[in-house]
Amino acid sequence: MKPTLYAAASATVSATALAAMLAFGAGAAQAAATVGQPAPAFSAVDTSGKTVSLADFKGKHVVLEWVNPGCPYVQKHYGSANMQGTQQGAVAQGVVWLAVNSTAPDAGDYKTPAAMAQWMQQQKAAATATLMDSDGKVGRAYGARTTPHMYIVDPAGTLVYAGAIDSKPTSNAADIAAATNHVKVALAESLAGKPVSTASTRAYGCSVKYSAM
Repeated sequence: MKPTLYAAASATVSATALAAMLAFGAGAAQAAATVGQPAPAFSAVDTSGKTVSLADFKGKHVVLEWVNPGCPYVQKHYGSANMQGTQQGAVAQGVVWLAVNSTAPDAGDYKTPAAMAQWMQQQKAAATATLMDSDGKVGRAYGARTTPHMYIVDPAGTLVYAGAIDSKPTSNAADIAAATNHVKVALAESLAGKPVSTASTRAYGCSVKYSAM
């Protein structure tokens, strides 16, 4: 599959960053999960070896965060503690936060479950669990294209948000202060029983390095 630009161009994005803005990796999903429809069911093993299923959290809000520590855009949000702060705020309200790593084992920046767990611990991440999706089944089911790529599932199991973490598609941490955190806004609205006003945005980041199909 030929790469196709997924993130919207921005005047603040350098040519190098724009070139890195991503694009379907080899074997990535052709169709994404649909906002307003039931979220795709899944089961995956977390970094401790425990099987985690979306069905385990029926009746709760669930955030899915695609993560790859080697990605500059992921580093932007973790290095600034923006991702951790968003996680902490969500979990404090009873939201389940699942980080998902769909990086293929043959990719240069693949981390073993133990190494991934250590990295998350070093970042002081507040994710409920970190799932290893090395075969890409979960990522393909959702159409996850970038790291980060964010999804919110409501207590009824409906996908109510899909897209970027915020409104500034750059790898510059200095841009976070002026950005709208789409995940925070969507969660606040959904937790209040309101429709999500901006339910879909364009994700930006590094392409998910899926395994070959």
